[in-house]
Amino acid sequence: MTLQDIETPEALERVQTGVKAFDELVMGGLPRGRTTIVGGTPGSGKTVFATQFLAHGITLYGERGVLVTFEEPPRDIAANMQGFGWDLMGWRREGKLAFVDASPATNDEVVIGDFDLNGLLSRILHSAKTVNARRVVLDSLTQLFDHFIGEPKILRRELYGISKALKQAGLTVLMTAERNSEYGEITRHRLEEFVADNVVILRNVLNREKRRRTIEVLKMRGSHHAEGEAPFTLLANQGVIAIPLSSLRLEQQSSMVRVTSGNREIDEMCGGGFFRDSVTLVSGATGTGKTLLVTNFLAGGVAAGEKAILFGYEESRGQLFRNASGWGVDFARLEEEGRLRVICLYPEAQGLPDHLLTIQALVDEFQPNRIAVDSLSALERIAPDTGFREFLISLTSFIKKREIAGLCTATSKSLVGGQSASEQHISTLTDSIILLRYIQEAGTMHRGLMVLKMRGSEHAKDIRRFAIDGNGMHLGEPFPQAPDVFAAGDSEDF
Repeated sequence: MTLQDIETPEALERVQTGVKAFDELVMGGLPRGRTTIVGGTPGSGKTVFATQFLAHGITLYGERGVLVTFEEPPRDIAANMQGFGWDLMGWRREGKLAFVDASPATNDEVVIGDFDLNGLLSRILHSAKTVNARRVVLDSLTQLFDHFIGEPKILRRELYGISKALKQAGLTVLMTAERNSEYGEITRHRLEEFVADNVVILRNVLNREKRRRTIEVLKMRGSHHAEGEAPFTLLANQGVIAIPLSSLRLEQQSSMVRVTSGNREIDEMCGGGFFRDSVTLVSGATGTGKTLLVTNFLAGGVAAGEKAILFGYEESRGQLFRNASGWGVDFARLEEEGRLRVICLYPEAQGLPDHLLTIQALVDEFQPNRIAVDSLSALERIAPDTGFREFLISLTSFIKKREIAGLCTATSKSLVGGQSASEQHISTLTDSIILLRYIQEAGTMHRGLMVLKMRGSEHAKDIRRFAIDGNGMHLGEPFPQAPDVFAAGDSEDF
């Protein structure tokens, strides 16, 4: 055989799953005509993912499917999936979806000894031909193994035969299988090495009394794919939504346009205001004026003809409106005029991926010019460090991609200095950092403000006194000497 006799493999044709953002992880979709194993512990979302693959094939891409059930009867699965907006029984009546019910009856005996699955294969191929299917789901193989407890090698041989026959028929196959632990064997019965071209793992890890769902593409034969775990969530009327960090690229343009912080003196300290597509972190202990800066930021944008949105995670709407009124800003009037939206959510009400999707959906709906998040420290407590940093990367990337001016607050761990984990995570992701600190001087406690960082711009280096009254924040003269709380407590950490 010569080199000329060896054909260059063509690029694999992709089958889009329609699972939001997951297709980005696999560079456009699953390879057509191949078999994918989706492994996960009970409750990780395997059946939802697999059914969504079929549902979106029917509704979005005009590809009909076959659902083979080994565990639950089709009617039970159809009822469970109604909450995601998928009418399996309706599609069955329309000839767009076929069921192959291989679930055991209550009085079925376990099969022991030699057997073959030719009858099952014939049913699947017949159903696929009847509805002209392009996609097939087998849910779940673990139940099949538990039902046929004879020699495992025989069952693996039979599954390999089914997989090969379905691939030869041009069908894209997705099989689900259970795992014993989140980070143990890929599947309980070691199926992947026998039948799978591709392996996807769903995890549902308990951390800090909260579940964190992730999806990982472990193997994609003959194709590149994103590596590592990406967070995902399950939403009513939508199903699985992944949030891959791999799709976040540093490609957004950088604007030179300045926007006001809402405070003329802070604008001067920042060299003329914030950049339009930048994210600013305001760090300070409780009571130093973080929410006041947020209020000024929002009001300043509205006064300049912009629309603004605030996501509050520490105080209620009533408290925020009362605070703003005390500083001369009427949030209620601005909302009535359609120039401001204030959204208050309890952090523990949902996971960080859900909070992120809520922010994205409301921003896309309202189309604001600036966004404020008060505060990140409240969100930090509901997720492990990895999940929190993923959230911050996705949030800051989203804000910059939309060319929105963003301002986030974080609460310092002590009254007179130091930094929180929130600040450690986000300090490198933000374009500007403003520090608010209490400073003791001659037996008196003062407030100080410093622009620690202003990416792409000159900024004031001094530490300014400031006072707060019914008209807002007023900056005074710089401190004659740099207080140690700024010099040692923050600059080295950042």
